Order: sequence, then structure tokens, then C-alpha cells
Amino acid sequence: MDASTQPTLLFSLGAGFLTGLTPCVYPMIPITLAIFGVKAGTPKTKAIALATTYVAGIALMFGALGLLVGALHIPFGTYLSSPFVVVPLALFFVAMGLSMFGAFEIALPQGLQERLSRVGGKGFTGALLMGLVGGLIAAPCTGPALASLLIYAGIKGNATAGFFMMATYGAGVGLPLWIIAVFSMSVRPGAWMEGVKSVLGILMFLAALYFLKNVVPPLARFTSAKPAFELIMLAMIVIGAVAGAIHLSFHGSARERGRKAVGVALLTIGLFGSINYVLTPKGKLVWLSDEAAAVADARAAGRPMIVDFAADWCLPCKEFDVKVFSRPDVEAEMRQFTLLRVDLSKGDDEPPLADIKKKYAADTLPAVRVVSADGAILARADELISAERFLQLLASARR
Repeated sequence: MDASTQPTLLFSLGAGFLTGLTPCVYPMIPITLAIFGVKAGTPKTKAIALATTYVAGIALMFGALGLLVGALHIPFGTYLSSPFVVVPLALFFVAMGLSMFGAFEIALPQGLQERLSRVGGKGFTGALLMGLVGGLIAAPCTGPALASLLIYAGIKGNATAGFFMMATYGAGVGLPLWIIAVFSMSVRPGAWMEGVKSVLGILMFLAALYFLKNVVPPLARFTSAKPAFELIMLAMIVIGAVAGAIHLSFHGSARERGRKAVGVALLTIGLFGSINYVLTPKGKLVWLSDEAAAVADARAAGRPMIVDFAADWCLPCKEFDVKVFSRPDVEAEMRQFTLLRVDLSKGDDEPPLADIKKKYAADTLPAVRVVSADGAILARADELISAERFLQLLASARR
């Protein structure tokens, strides 16, 4: 796994851990204790080994799902520019967010939960098999975060990355249960678990806005490269949290419900604006969008060309823009090249785009090519790399 995947793995682990703390995972606790037998005096070393095997089963199940989605290499991202896909997806996230705030409950039938709890048996084999089905028991809380990560796995189109990302998520889901099994902790549901659900609910609303901005231009324009914009967003986040977005409940008085609603709205908008700010390039590079004109410009000037394949839904492409292209030293070096950006947001099935992708051997996103004036590919990057590494590619191309 390259360094660029580390933030994604950390996010997956964190999302899984939050899922593991939610109330709908709570019914798994007595099942977990029964499997490991920690209350019957199981030696601690064996309890740790059993608990680890159990979590490995959960991670393996989610990892296999990520492997399948990544291996299929379905271009989910191209569908994210269609309102017929994005609007239902956003409504799904909103519905899941509302369920986190108690608007309605989603749960597996009790009979099915009981059958799943009997899968496996004693010992390590039983722990592994129970782990494989453990995610199904936690499905009501697993679904929202799981959908987000699977969409990202489909966009990335990498089976190995999909496996590790989803396996890490599964490990996060199982981590609270691992702690309970090892230390025989007495865990009681309470306000703290409702707080976790509030966090997940806000994240679901945030996901809805994030996907909607691909088809709702005003949401995409809700940003600025000026630091003052980010300060305003941070202020909204703080005010929303203080107002009660996390710690208050929608089951209280009318005044409490009103404060929480305002807090949730402010916190969600502040987070959405902050994400837009982070993903907004701070540099001033001018990119050409016509491939023929860019080639003509490069030949006339006798200089190489940088071709950047990107899409609105491609997060690594935006990271390239913000973390690499916007750095002053990189920007200064890139001004010595003709710059061409090929927008694949609407898909690449149209003949001109398909021909351009074939010409520059760009099969995945992100894809950056450094091309000589006569059209030869001098250097390439098919994943997010550091600014230092990109400068080395440019230097090698200009020799």
C-alpha cells in the first residue's frame, strides 16, 4: 500500500470504530461474551486470541466485499454526474441520517438475528465464522458508512486497495467488541451512544451534500480560496457543536429539539464548506481544455505538455490539484509546460474522449502524463504522489 492510501485507511478505521459504538451493535455484546467465554474463566491469552480471530472474521468479510467491488472495476464515478443516480443516493444518505437521529428504526428481524448468532460453534473456528456474519447483525448501523466506502472502492477500481480499505473498516467495527471480550467490560447503553449516532447522522447528511454538488452547481460553488471563508466555516462548526448538535436529543422538549436542529444544520454546513475549501485549488494555473489546441501550442513553443485527466467525482484528482499543483514551487515549474486538462466527469464513452485516453494510455483516475512536443510520453503518474516526486518527474522529462 502506498503512502497516499494511509488517510483513507485511517478514515475507514475511524468510521468502523464509530459504527462499533452505536446502539444497534449493542445486542452483539452478550453474543460476543458467550463466544469467548470470558465470564467462565477463559485464560486471558486465549480470550485475546479468540477475540482477535473474531475481529479477523469481521475484517475478512468486509475485505472480501471490497475486493469484489474493486476487482469489478465498475466506473461508479461516471454515474455520479447523473441526477438519476445522485439524487436517489443522496436521499438514501438523508434517510440513513434521519434514522441515526431516531426518526425511524431499521433492524434485522429478531429471528434472523438469533439464527446468525448460532453460526459457528466453540473455539477458533466458531469465532472466525461468527465474525464472518457479525457485520450482518450490525447492518442497521453498518449500512450508511459501508455505502460510502464501497462507492469510493468502486471509483478507485483497485482490488487490493478495496480489500485493505474495507478490511480496515471491518476491524474498526470489531474493535469495541474486541475490547469488551478481552477485558469483560460491562457496557451499558446511554447518552454517549446517542452522541455517536448523532455524529454518524451528521456524516450521512454531509455525504448527501457532497454527492449532490456534482449535479447541483450552487453546492459546488459554495467555496472560496480565501482563508476568511474557512474561518467562517470553522465558526459555524463550533457554534453548531455548542448549540447541541451532538449532546442534545430530538426526544427532549421542543426547545431542546429546536436547538439540536439548528446545531445539526450549522455543523453540517460548516463541515461541508470546510471540505469544499480544502478541495479548492489555491494556485493560479491556467489549463487548456481542447486537446488539439494544446498539442499545437506545445509544438509551436517547442516545449513538453502536462496532460491531467480528472473528474468532479475523483477525490484523488482534487488532491493532486490542491496538494501538488497548487504548491508554489510546483506551480512555477509547471508554467514551463503547456497544460491540458481532460474532464471525464460526464464519462468517457464519447469517441473524442475515448481516443484521447487511448492516445495517452490513461485507463484509471487520477492520471497525469508528461508528453514531449512530438507526442511521446516522457513520464506518468497513475496515483497520488508527493509534490517532491512530481517535481522529479518534471525534471526528468525536461532533460
